[in-house]
Amino acid sequence: MSALDPVGLLRRMVETPSPSGGERGIAQLLVAEMTARRFSARVDAVGNAVGEIGPPGGPTVMLVGHLDTEGATLPVAVRDGRLYGRGSVDAKGALAAMVCAAAASRFPGRLVVVGAVEEEMPSSRGAHHLGRTHPAPDALLIGEPSGWSSVVLGYKGRTDFRYRVRCAPGHSTRPTPRAAELAAAAWRTFQYAVGPRLSHAVFDLPGTTLHEIRGDLDTAEAMFSVRSPLGFAPDELLAVLRDRLPEGEITLVSSVPACRVGRRDPVVRALSSAIDGQGVRPTLKVKTATSDMNTLAGYWSVPMACYGPGDSRLDHSADEHLPLDDYLRAIAVLVDALDGLGERLTVGDWP
Repeated sequence: MSALDPVGLLRRMVETPSPSGGERGIAQLLVAEMTARRFSARVDAVGNAVGEIGPPGGPTVMLVGHLDTEGATLPVAVRDGRLYGRGSVDAKGALAAMVCAAAASRFPGRLVVVGAVEEEMPSSRGAHHLGRTHPAPDALLIGEPSGWSSVVLGYKGRTDFRYRVRCAPGHSTRPTPRAAELAAAAWRTFQYAVGPRLSHAVFDLPGTTLHEIRGDLDTAEAMFSVRSPLGFAPDELLAVLRDRLPEGEITLVSSVPACRVGRRDPVVRALSSAIDGQGVRPTLKVKTATSDMNTLAGYWSVPMACYGPGDSRLDHSADEHLPLDDYLRAIAVLVDALDGLGERLTVGDWP
């Protein structure tokens, strides 16, 4: 396949393993692929692949996907018009589509395409580095699987807690609770403190997860998280937990708030118009997971939305695959959306 072929690009990306913390190879590949498409490209200080194209001095749109994947490596194959392999949906399809669209767009300013590291980890190191070191763009587009005809308006937040407890050595028949029992009780207390209504399926309700619990009679440790709606206050929850868990220590490990834009957000409207131009009525949705959109919304108050081909129900699954027709449609949507933004965007001003 030609080095500039969209399907070839995506396949090479999927064939390059990139677990969180091991993205160096995919970053180097993406820099080479962007350079072949006349981007000025580099790997930055934390390992992000960054490519810039278009004249300076005009408006800037940043397109951010992520390089890392989660789950066991899968065989890469094309069958029945679908590309199978780890990362085809989450989220190399979206990132490859962004590269191809930026290279083909007539956008009058600067397009910055970023393959970020460690999105699948609570640290979100790549996105935090962008927020700290790059000036705010005029608009932001996050690459995640929305489905080629859908636009994502927002994501739940996530807060992680660690509980540790140590008990004096003693026999298992002692009448007081031992460390492992206290950790199990702490998980129940955590759920009650976050409640009373919990759901991972509803955007406006929190959902709790017990990620790990281990220990014995003397020491124990557990990791809890909450996927949170808008307005969630992690510090207030931490204060409640410390009051209700006098045994042991509860600490806040990491936190990113929920984010959501409106239907009239300029990026949402540009993507919606481009989808409509493909003869399909666009669907607008919110998601109950968390993405780099949450992280970057904490740094930049700019128009933004999330878009990319693929069915997110296949994220991290053993059957992860992307219909290539949907991938090519997503490229066409992104080209039209970027061209539409370019027609209306002036630096710092949306007419």
